[in-house]
Amino acid sequence: MSYACQLFDEMHKPRPFIWNTLIKGYVQNELPNEAASVYRLMHDLDVRPDLFTFPFVLKACAELAELWVGVAVHTQVLKYGLEFISMVRTELMVMYVKFGKLDSADYLFESMVEKDLVAWNALISAYTHNGYATKALQLFQQMGVGGIRPNSVTVVNALSACSHLGCLEIGEKIYEFTRKDGINSNTIVDNARLDMYVKCGSIDMARNLFDNMCNRNVISWSTMIGGYAMNGESEKALALLSTMQNEGVQPNYVTFLGVLSACSHAGLVKEGWNYFNYIALSNDTNIKPRKEHYACMVDLLGRSGHLEEAYNFIKSMPVEPDSGVWGALLGACAIHHNMDLGQHVADVLFELAPDIGSYHVLLSNVYAAAGRWHCVEKVRRKMRKKGVKKVIAYSSVEFNGQIHLLYGGDRSHPQAARIYEKLEELFHQMKSSMGYCPKTGSVLHDVDTEEKEAILSSHSEKLAIAFGLINVGPEFPIRVMKNLRTCDDCHTFSKLASKITMREIIMRDKSRFHHFKNGFCSCKDFWRTFNVDEFPKWENIPG
Repeated sequence: MSYACQLFDEMHKPRPFIWNTLIKGYVQNELPNEAASVYRLMHDLDVRPDLFTFPFVLKACAELAELWVGVAVHTQVLKYGLEFISMVRTELMVMYVKFGKLDSADYLFESMVEKDLVAWNALISAYTHNGYATKALQLFQQMGVGGIRPNSVTVVNALSACSHLGCLEIGEKIYEFTRKDGINSNTIVDNARLDMYVKCGSIDMARNLFDNMCNRNVISWSTMIGGYAMNGESEKALALLSTMQNEGVQPNYVTFLGVLSACSHAGLVKEGWNYFNYIALSNDTNIKPRKEHYACMVDLLGRSGHLEEAYNFIKSMPVEPDSGVWGALLGACAIHHNMDLGQHVADVLFELAPDIGSYHVLLSNVYAAAGRWHCVEKVRRKMRKKGVKKVIAYSSVEFNGQIHLLYGGDRSHPQAARIYEKLEELFHQMKSSMGYCPKTGSVLHDVDTEEKEAILSSHSEKLAIAFGLINVGPEFPIRVMKNLRTCDDCHTFSKLASKITMREIIMRDKSRFHHFKNGFCSCKDFWRTFNVDEFPKWENIPG
């Protein structure tokens, strides 16, 4: 880009095409601030933008954290009368989705005179990759009702939405429907299916597809390696890396992110160091470590109890550590009850990411475990003052083509009475025949044991398992998706439930998969972390 800027500076009154090319270059090189600056200069010099200018500028705005910048550019679009140009309107929709302004995106879409396939695909993709996967699938369904024939891009986006939601049944139906509609599979579609199987916990189905793919690329290999890591099969992940290299396929940075994740989930500290040093010392820029790799190493060291080593590792990073790196260390401080280091790390995080509630909750967990309830109260006041809120925990189960959401302690589900009855039945069996004793240490509330047990008994994943036992046929596993990490007691409950009912329970939480079968878990109990959806006993917190 520096050479392109030099050429641009030497030009006398460059045409709009040249300005557009420079803006596009910045966007494609992930430099949105620079792209926006060029547009501002273009505006200051009274160079009139054309219909090709705004799609690139709006892409840059979508990556910026300031909504007002995007709104200002939208105003310019209106000024030049370009709001009904399809490619401009499409980028406006995507931008508003990224800013969480769904009403604005929907209005722009619904008011389009002719909704072409590009617009449908762009909006479905935007919803999928910005936390609105359910809305993406609704739009896909609406597309079919409207008689719009999808293409392979549509299929990939719809399958990606299913991956986010963990809805295997819906994803399989979408694939079969589109295949019968004449949309042939290709490597991109196969990779989307592979990702869906992996993120739905169907690792055997994923491997079967992987082995039968006509054309596997680095994305295919990386997805399969990462899938093994997520599903607690670290040895298979590392073995597949060796196979990949033996077959002459060059891994990339995503591949090694999966490899380091496999080491982290299995506590393979020595192996993790070996792989990290390999990519750090490599001359191949495609595998050079990024911040995500550093966060993975901090997680590995921290989970294994090497907190000081993890801290020194962060301080020696050649790039500025972000909140993901420091957050991994704070999680380790919570696991190992290191309050002094936890306080220091939290202070750093509150500067980097003041609006992320989970970091405040983690620090509260550290304080609560040490009985420092006055410090817990102090964090609470700080959060309320700044308007920082915790993420509401929920679990979901796919059944009969629908996603059923269950929240902790919630009794609003139509089958609530049966769900709680099933739970009582399970608790009785576990206590009478298996010696189950609720792990009240998972509840970091300053309340008595009886109240702690009551809180534990209605965690969302327990409700989801009970719902699955009631509704899902015995020939199928019960698939539970949790938006946050599961707690120690729910993990134990799930193991015992799988043994009592002789059912396989597959649970995906924020960190990994847990395959519960016959009283055992695929994670081999190397998973422990604090549950950031649970606050120490704070009253009157919204949600």
